[in-house]
Amino acid sequence: MTTSLITGPTSGLGAAFARRLAADGHRLVLVARDEQRLAACAAELRAEYGTESEVLPADLATEDGIAAVEARLREAGRPVDVLVNNAGFGNSGTFLDAPLDEELRMLRVHCEAVLRLTAAASTAMRERGRGTVINVASVAAFMPRGTYGASKAWVVRFTEGAARELSGSGIRFLALCPGFVRTEFHQRAGMHAENLPSFAWLDADKVVTAALRDLARGRLVSVPDPRYKVAVALARHVPPQAFAALSTRTARRYDPKT
Repeated sequence: MTTSLITGPTSGLGAAFARRLAADGHRLVLVARDEQRLAACAAELRAEYGTESEVLPADLATEDGIAAVEARLREAGRPVDVLVNNAGFGNSGTFLDAPLDEELRMLRVHCEAVLRLTAAASTAMRERGRGTVINVASVAAFMPRGTYGASKAWVVRFTEGAARELSGSGIRFLALCPGFVRTEFHQRAGMHAENLPSFAWLDADKVVTAALRDLARGRLVSVPDPRYKVAVALARHVPPQAFAALSTRTARRYDPKT
């Protein structure tokens, strides 16, 4: 049976990945900070899909948390076939508005944890000659604004580089770059996203379906939904100053601090 490890599976895209992979018959390893929510998530998946899930409480903003997940990924006797690096968060406010310690926590979760977990999983996968790594980024990776976008740009470039350097190893890589998805993300970050037009929102289950379809097609970067594909194409061709001004105006509209 295929085993998939998902970080941040208790809500949003992580929960959508958990549902989809459980429905596909995968055994799951669920990683998040809140042990009670993890247990509830595992119980729901077992009731709905008959899937047994291993619960691994870990805070990926800490050394101990990252090390615990690394150790699980390296276990030869219980191999992980699919790694979904989904855990992440945002900070409200523009650069210098957000507390520096929170920005550093973000970089650790979005960059250091992704790097180390991908390395641990890929080492084991290369030895077996097969495996899959899905790193959740964002369309913000293509927009010149703030630490969040910069960290997600790193995720995309890192995933592309790892895929090229491990070409022929049997490991498939995907950087998933969704737009606005209805999750707890914006509420936790203190962002007023309820004013966004309805057409801007994506459904988490549909995003996961699109990601897995792109993975099966051999694509390295997945941008679900034609609207956001257009946005990314524009971001690559419109002068950075224009996009920076637009993203700043958008941030001020949906950020309670501005």
